[in-house]
Amino acid sequence: MAEESIFTKIINGDIPSEILYQDEDCICINDIAPQAPVHVLLIPRKPIPRLADASEEDQALLGRLMLRSGDIARQLGIDEAFRLVINNGAGAGQTVFHLHLHLLAGKEFTEAGLGF
Repeated sequence: MAEESIFTKIINGDIPSEILYQDEDCICINDIAPQAPVHVLLIPRKPIPRLADASEEDQALLGRLMLRSGDIARQLGIDEAFRLVINNGAGAGQTVFHLHLHLLAGKEFTEAGLGF
């Protein structure tokens, strides 16, 4: 069996973290290395290593994660302007291989800055 990711350990309560939101599908926590004034992570409870590893059976979960992103943005008061990022693989900057969405806000982003 593969080693549990840090996110699985947070979900299971083995590593303490301030959970900003949680439901039966996912949790939301602050990123420990924020790239914007608001930088939270939306993490599915199901450990999918990368977006490319998701299957048809994950379709509803992936849709719920997108909807929860909007809910969390409203909760945080950033729903007028935020960026949602998913890194897929080490070459794209993924460091924890448990699918997660980065929700960033509080600064101006440009389309030209998509490569950060």
